[in-house]
Amino acid sequence: MIDTLPLQKMSPKEGDTGGEVDMTPAKAELEEKAKAAKAASRRMAYLSAEIKNKALHNISADILAKQKEILAANQLDYKEAQASGMNAAMLDRLMLDTSRLQAIASDVLAVAALPDPVGEVFEMRTLPNGLLLGKKRVPLGVIGAIYESRPNVTIDISALCLKSGNAIILRGGREAVHSNGALAKVVQDAATRAGVPDGAVQFIENTDRKLVDDMLQMRHYIDLIIPRGGAGLIKLVRDNATMPVIGAGVSVSHTYVDRSADIAKAVAIAFNAKVQRPSVCNALDTILVHADIAPKYLPLMAAELAKAGVEMHCDKRAMAILKSNSALKLKAATDEDWGKEFLALVAAVRVVASLDEALEHIERYGSGADEAIITEDYSAAMRFLNEVDAACVYANASTRFTDGGQFGLGAEVGISTQKFHARGPLGVRELTSYKWIIFGSGQVRP
Repeated sequence: MIDTLPLQKMSPKEGDTGGEVDMTPAKAELEEKAKAAKAASRRMAYLSAEIKNKALHNISADILAKQKEILAANQLDYKEAQASGMNAAMLDRLMLDTSRLQAIASDVLAVAALPDPVGEVFEMRTLPNGLLLGKKRVPLGVIGAIYESRPNVTIDISALCLKSGNAIILRGGREAVHSNGALAKVVQDAATRAGVPDGAVQFIENTDRKLVDDMLQMRHYIDLIIPRGGAGLIKLVRDNATMPVIGAGVSVSHTYVDRSADIAKAVAIAFNAKVQRPSVCNALDTILVHADIAPKYLPLMAAELAKAGVEMHCDKRAMAILKSNSALKLKAATDEDWGKEFLALVAAVRVVASLDEALEHIERYGSGADEAIITEDYSAAMRFLNEVDAACVYANASTRFTDGGQFGLGAEVGISTQKFHARGPLGVRELTSYKWIIFGSGQVRP
């Protein structure tokens, strides 16, 4: 049992505290797992593609073979979360079923089918002095993942880290501890059978939030932290991590329907972006509609959204167009509705006078995640693609495609709204760096 371990001491190098301090049993266990991951990462850096792919195939097969145990663990989490009053959007993220497990297993195979990025040599050139130099792709090392609610993240991050030659430390939320534990056990067993070094996949069972603070101080062991969760978690990690962080904050997705939009296309895209899965980060939050097309478009769009029970928070111009239809769920928009991530069957609706006004709205309220324009005007589409500052910018497509699997990455460890060192869905290549390699024939610097 963890609580029977004696207190231990750590050196300044290990804890970065500048002196010896007593550790709690939970922190001592975390430190040992971090050390083991660091040791494993050195072997992971040159592990063969065959072993890594075998591990992924084992994981995919074991998810399906052990789905009864996984779903039973998930039911424990779901019932506890439901009893605690968790909202519908978060419950949807937490829930696993047979179809979701099959999709997760399929995603793991998609990762296995990707080219191994590790060891790729690129940008080779010969200098005037005869030196041949270039870059060789290498893993980042040890990645710490701190995440909430979604147990599929346990598999997605593990699969991508294994494929990219990284060791991983998984720290999920209290609300999914049973699900995450069952899935992490699948990953560990499957990877070990394939020949992955012991310690390459670590799972932190203890849900004490203090351990998050402790992880963020372990820069000697953890090379990168990736947080996935709400704005509070992202801020905590960014403000306190002593190692680099890749993360996204609140994700607010806009779809702008331009004056030249194909109305049928625009209705279908808005419906998909809002309704297909409203509880996820790339679901539509705000619809911006050009004033010239609004009288024709808004009634059709609103009628479709109403079929799914979407509540629309409308500005004055949109309300004036829609208020005569008593079948719609309408509310007057407030300032808080702009720039809000709803994660539910709710959308804000605003009529704008021009493309410029739409761009200004997105610049003010956008989160840098994903934005879309629906237009048949090539110039308008290109202005939107060029001027909108976001990780993923669409012309005539749903923002729901912002996803590692949909982008052909197999899966993702997260969707970054940052600009360094990676942006958008993070796949295997985004989990690597490079080193310079130089071939000489006796050159010395004059």
